[in-house]
Amino acid sequence: MERMPNAMPTTLFEAKPVDPREERRKKLLIWTATAVVLLGLVLAGVWWLWFQYWPEERAADKFFASLQAGNMQQAYALWMADPNWQAHPQQYARYPFGQFENDWGKGGEWGVIRSYKVEGAAPPPKTTYSTGSFVVVVVTVNGRTDKACLAVQKSDKSLGFSPDSLVRIRTEEFNCK
Repeated sequence: MERMPNAMPTTLFEAKPVDPREERRKKLLIWTATAVVLLGLVLAGVWWLWFQYWPEERAADKFFASLQAGNMQQAYALWMADPNWQAHPQQYARYPFGQFENDWGKGGEWGVIRSYKVEGAAPPPKTTYSTGSFVVVVVTVNGRTDKACLAVQKSDKSLGFSPDSLVRIRTEEFNCK
């Protein structure tokens, strides 16, 4: 049997010798890929922790922006998560628009909303009434030290008053009014 030039080795004894530079390159590639994957997992975890309640915070932000603009009907639509609430106001007899205006208008507890800042959001404390269906969003209104705390439903982003008076977001505690 005659061997052809440039043919692949046919036996173990004819294999190319191991190149240490090539081996080093392979190890470096494996370590780099592992580091990139681990860094990606850590960053994904941090991103999730930081932004997990972003939709609920955004709902509260839109609500307070409507109040600040003086658009009570838009704010009520956001509160109820129903842009067509005027077509069927009887559905909201438990918290009618007139009561909403009293609570959030000029004569309400917060007065005219001149400024606000969404401080963050957290799940409600584990209690008997907490089902995990809502998130408590903490808002500083008009620079006051007491905070407005809203319960934002995860499913439809409707808003309500938070049943909790003390909310912990990350390492900070807020007293809610």
